[in-house]
Amino acid sequence: MPNNEKRLFIVFEGVEGSGKSTQSKLLSRRLSDKSIENIGLREPGGTPTGESVRSWLAKATDLDAYAELFLFSAARTMLIKQKIIPSFEENKVVILDRYIYSTIAYQGFAQGLDRDVIDHVNKISTGGIVPDKVFLLDISPELSFERKKRDTLDRWESEKLDFHNKVRKGYLALSKENPGVWHVLDATASEEEVHNLVWESIRKLLQLA
Repeated sequence: MPNNEKRLFIVFEGVEGSGKSTQSKLLSRRLSDKSIENIGLREPGGTPTGESVRSWLAKATDLDAYAELFLFSAARTMLIKQKIIPSFEENKVVILDRYIYSTIAYQGFAQGLDRDVIDHVNKISTGGIVPDKVFLLDISPELSFERKKRDTLDRWESEKLDFHNKVRKGYLALSKENPGVWHVLDATASEEEVHNLVWESIRKLLQLA
């Protein structure tokens, strides 16, 4: 049996169109193939509250950065309490598409909210739960948006490239704060190449042969 006694919390981050959702699903499938129980979640989402917040935020046009911070945090609190903690108790690997780092990158680096304020709210909303590994799928917004269909852009995706370049710079800055946890991957590589790098990292964490 694989050594899955230690809870494992994995987060994927990156700008729009970087491939987070795809890599999250590929990792979940690989773990399942190895008979390792896991759950794939997304932010905001994963709970009735989170999915409602996700739907509403994508359409709202009258919110400032503080309102976004509090709404994302409310959804995150419910995800932690209703999904993530119970999954840890069931010894499942948790795979999350976006986490507190998206809040720092989007509402902080791109929109100018004070980092100390964001960190304080994030700590409250998560109970201090941090991931074991964060994969940053790094790609320039100019390239990532070539993957997006122009008729499906939500309000964040519709922001100018300067906004998304600030988000990317924020992510790269965050990755340097804790290089032992963060793993920066070139998202311009093929899905298979990226997945293989992700799996090699997770294989080591799970102490698999």
